[in-house]
Amino acid sequence: MLDRDIAVYFGTSTGNLNRAMKRNISRFPPEFCFQLTDEECSRFQIGILNGGRGSNLKYLPYAYTEQGVAMLTSVLHTDRAISASIQIMEAFVEMSHYIRRYRDMLPRDEMLELSNKQYLLEGELRDIKNKMVTKDDLSDLMKVFLDSVSDEELLILDGEPFKADEAYAKICKTAKSNIVLIDDYIGIKTLHHLANAKSKVKITIISDNKSRPSLRKVDMEDFKSECPGLNIDLKSSCGRVHDRFMVIDHGDKDCRIYHCGSSIKDSGNKITTVIPIRDMEVYSDMVSSLLSNPELPLK
Repeated sequence: MLDRDIAVYFGTSTGNLNRAMKRNISRFPPEFCFQLTDEECSRFQIGILNGGRGSNLKYLPYAYTEQGVAMLTSVLHTDRAISASIQIMEAFVEMSHYIRRYRDMLPRDEMLELSNKQYLLEGELRDIKNKMVTKDDLSDLMKVFLDSVSDEELLILDGEPFKADEAYAKICKTAKSNIVLIDDYIGIKTLHHLANAKSKVKITIISDNKSRPSLRKVDMEDFKSECPGLNIDLKSSCGRVHDRFMVIDHGDKDCRIYHCGSSIKDSGNKITTVIPIRDMEVYSDMVSSLLSNPELPLK
């Protein structure tokens, strides 16, 4: 099916559909999705730009296979896409019941082939269910538009816009054991963002405290008196770090590392982006090395 036809069915625009695919490109191998060539568009007489001053192609459309359409249900956030994803799961569960009910009536080779396909499909469905975005997951995004916030207050997290303060709170609340913030420019607002962490989570800030005005010792003492349950250590970055990172549960199997487009203390001032880092091995070693740095004294 062509992208524009699928977009109509799922109740979204063609652009949004293809952007969702590109944000999750690793889930769309060539056998799931491919872009048509000029020759293919001409052969099948596919007109993309109608009317106006001509019928030249505005863009080369994407074509999705059966598997690609099913995968789209896990990355699109429309009600129609969510409903389709649920229907696909229900269909394969019913197929599983059918196979078990009539397994004795099927030839052995066909039974093995069906069982193998069922095993592969169950794995794909588990992945779809784990990645599916529900209405509850979109509540923060809906609040952004309902409250009519300006662009300057937005932060893009995992490809979706949130209020900047809510985005950092969302990240901090997911920590189970520790948070490591690497940011040379810290302030009182930095501490208040970190206060969203659970009480038993250990927090380490690695910084050279270059803000003007810089974070003071009295600021830290006042904050600790307001939030006595938080355990915050300060380490010097020793001039080794340029970018800003937030590390969640360093040393655990569920560790996540985010690259932050701006200092946390400046969230809400300008549009910025927080991006999860996929290849974490190099960064994990870097974090371990920085944690051995000397303490950062405050004046």
